[in-house]
Amino acid sequence: MSSISIIGLGWLGEPLAWHLLEKGHLVKGSTTSPDKLSGLQSKGIETALLKFNPHPEGIGFRSLFETNVLFVNIPPRSKSVPEGFYAEQIKFVKELAVQSKVKKIIFVSSTSVYPDWNQKVDESFPLTFENTGSQGILRAEQILQSEKSYELTILRFGGLLGVDRIPGRYFSGKSNVTGNSPVNYIHQVDAVRLSSWIIEKNLWNETFNGVAPMHPLRKDVYEKNSQELGFAPPISYAEDGEAMWKEISSDKILATGFQFQMPDPLDFWYKP
Repeated sequence: MSSISIIGLGWLGEPLAWHLLEKGHLVKGSTTSPDKLSGLQSKGIETALLKFNPHPEGIGFRSLFETNVLFVNIPPRSKSVPEGFYAEQIKFVKELAVQSKVKKIIFVSSTSVYPDWNQKVDESFPLTFENTGSQGILRAEQILQSEKSYELTILRFGGLLGVDRIPGRYFSGKSNVTGNSPVNYIHQVDAVRLSSWIIEKNLWNETFNGVAPMHPLRKDVYEKNSQELGFAPPISYAEDGEAMWKEISSDKILATGFQFQMPDPLDFWYKP
């Protein structure tokens, strides 16, 4: 049994907390929302109010860093904050973790860090600031990797979908939608299971892609969503060859023995 703190009890973090509690771990977490705080506490999750702005602000959050495993799940908000804001947030997370002598960290990253070069890519791809698809995310990874006093595993998740996140709905009724490129999705259920798997199997000091192993075309996913869930499909799709894409390999995590419950995004389940 380990004590695990989840920075960010949101769409991924909260179901992960319940999953880990069911496995007998001691789980704590944070939320940025005062309204959500009491709800999480009433459900039995020890929760602190914590927001990185980019410095830490909140109440009672120091205890979160007194833990065996720190799960860092802070999505970048690139459209609403200055350049470099995300890196500063991660610097403060690292500072608090080092001060508290945290021994193990899982950092939720993203496959958007890979460039769209119309090819398959895996974790061995040599990322640089010149070729990355997201300099902010790459910088955050490098901050945690440099001069570290803890074991670190980076989880680069693809599109986190399923449950109430329905990819086809985002493009319903829209024109000139990219359709002929492969998706890199992972269902919420498997994102939770994969995060727990890292802890259970002690897969430290690694980088893993968290992406379902099958990559149907975007338009096939959108059309199936519209048929099954009753909303309009896209009005039209972009011409072939206009979109840049990548196909993310999940071979490395599969090699550890992990099995996806939802390996095909065409079979994802939703609760609209």
